[in-house]
Amino acid sequence: MKVCIALAAALLAATPLANAAVTVYTTPLAPEATGATGSGSATFTYDDSLHTLGISASFSGLSGTTTVAHIHCCVATAGAGTAGVAVMLPTLPGFPADVTAGSYGPVSIDLGLDSSYSGGFLTASGGTASDAERALIDGINAGKAYLNIHTSPTFGRGEIRGFLAPIPEPATYALMLAGLLGVGAAARRGSY
Repeated sequence: MKVCIALAAALLAATPLANAAVTVYTTPLAPEATGATGSGSATFTYDDSLHTLGISASFSGLSGTTTVAHIHCCVATAGAGTAGVAVMLPTLPGFPADVTAGSYGPVSIDLGLDSSYSGGFLTASGGTASDAERALIDGINAGKAYLNIHTSPTFGRGEIRGFLAPIPEPATYALMLAGLLGVGAAARRGSY
């Protein structure tokens, strides 16, 4: 029984670590304008303790060649409309140019740096990187931020894009409760 109590205490003590979260977001990339032909997908990984945003994407079938790509935020209505560039002007670091298909990443962006944001987004969000990070993540979580890939010659304002959405995951406390119930059941059986 003492082992069971010690294990339960250890699990409860570890709970604050579980609150430091890594959240994964995905999006399909689809044409945003009439006549656009591209498609693709992207995955973003946000680490709230390291203040980083990891990005991986693949795309194909573009009607023009890539020029730039960046994250826009925050539209007025979730999943619709357009917004200014929030992250990385003139383009995401290392994004492939002059291709109709390809992949990008994994690349990690340090959201703790003012230089990771467009000047307009930084100013509108409060003027500091921490304010901009909070605004960006709030926008992503609300479905108001999107990845946009621009092409030339026809779709300089963006050929394909996708609004980011979190991948659902089991709640930390539910997993902890299941573990505690398992420990309790084992203790009753005398496994300890």
